[in-house]
Amino acid sequence: MQRVSLLTIGAYDLPALRSFYQKLGWEETEFSSDNYAAFKTAGVNVTLFPIEELTKDAGIQITQNSKEFRGVTFAINVDKPEQVDTTIEEVRSIGGRILREPSDAFWGGRTAYFADPENNLWEVAHNPSAVFDERGAMLSF
Repeated sequence: MQRVSLLTIGAYDLPALRSFYQKLGWEETEFSSDNYAAFKTAGVNVTLFPIEELTKDAGIQITQNSKEFRGVTFAINVDKPEQVDTTIEEVRSIGGRILREPSDAFWGGRTAYFADPENNLWEVAHNPSAVFDERGAMLSF
């Protein structure tokens, strides 16, 4: 069975990035520490780990500037179209950079994009055909 259960973001400034997600109201787990932040979500857990430690653990070297696009986006899928707008307003209120304002998508949903303080890109989307389980994890889209 394929299961994605954890996404780790390499943090250049862990305290600042942790604060950003805390301000979004994300709840940290008991596994968090001074050098690691783990957040509960409805589906996949999201963790923050110092980029230097993450690259050392993976056996690689940092080759790109933190301001460059990393080629990866994350998604927050919401239950109702208007939640795309309210989520983006919440992100804006805590200093997140809005990349694309909420708009209706050609495929029938609603979507927007923002960047966190370290330029990790997030899509906020409502997909009218998405199915979620009782925990809020996406089963299909």
